[in-house]
Amino acid sequence: MGPFLETLIGGLMAGMLYSLIALGFVLIFKASGVFNFAQGAMVLFAALAMARLAEWLPRLTGLEDKLLINLLAFAGALVVMVVVAWLVEWLALSRLVNQEGVTLLMATLGIAYLLEGLGQMLFGNDIYKIDIGLPKDPMFLLEQQFEGGILVSKEDLYAALIAAALVASLSLFFQKTATGRALRAVADDHQAAQSIGIPLSHIWVIVWSVAGFVALVAGMIWGSKLGVQFSLSLVALKALPVVILGGLTSVPGAIVGGLLIGVGEKLSEAYLGPLLGGGIEYWFGYVLVLGVLLVRPQGLFGEKIIDRV
Repeated sequence: MGPFLETLIGGLMAGMLYSLIALGFVLIFKASGVFNFAQGAMVLFAALAMARLAEWLPRLTGLEDKLLINLLAFAGALVVMVVVAWLVEWLALSRLVNQEGVTLLMATLGIAYLLEGLGQMLFGNDIYKIDIGLPKDPMFLLEQQFEGGILVSKEDLYAALIAAALVASLSLFFQKTATGRALRAVADDHQAAQSIGIPLSHIWVIVWSVAGFVALVAGMIWGSKLGVQFSLSLVALKALPVVILGGLTSVPGAIVGGLLIGVGEKLSEAYLGPLLGGGIEYWFGYVLVLGVLLVRPQGLFGEKIIDRV
């Protein structure tokens, strides 16, 4: 029972991080109908900005307090991502209103390559470090109930708690604030939202800014765990099955989908890996999503599309 609980807890912690990245996809799709393939590049760009600002600030200001440096670097990177959001809306989305979905999709692909190239040009292409003070040593839980206890990574636990707090805060933002209700109105019907005075351009800037904030937190956490390198943009691919499983329009779906895939990956690797060979966690999510799509194409929490003739 001990090894099972250890694997289960590890899966839940990994699943919260997947949910965090998936949330960025869901936010933009809900508000604009755009599947944002640039989300991975946004995670990378935000992490690069924070890592490099954390390096430059001590040289420019003489600061030595690590906490203050990290806070200023985070704030600076957030400003960068808000500027990116404004430029995306002004240069791309505002000129592509009511265009075909494939046109918007290609636009986000172009934004992804632009952000990756711009990140390399502005911040360099080395591997950088983000040190936000997450403890690296493990801890043991329930030592009295299980021999040897349950091994849990403190770094993964704190990262999962940060992700969970952000996901919960954003869920409350969408449900309880006037801006959140406006975002949901735009998601339901663009034209109806415009007819009651909700400006689409402002809403899209807000949504891309929030998605940039989510990307920054995800980049900070993954950068602390793996280092900031250009393969970090591929982390977003892990969130694709989460988004599709939970439903492209559902914030709760992003959370539940992330937890299901995180747990499924860890348990399948631990219990099926010895029988089928290693590497199951790399493809488990995609196989699970394929099976769900055959039964429920809109995902577990997605809205059914009903065409009336």
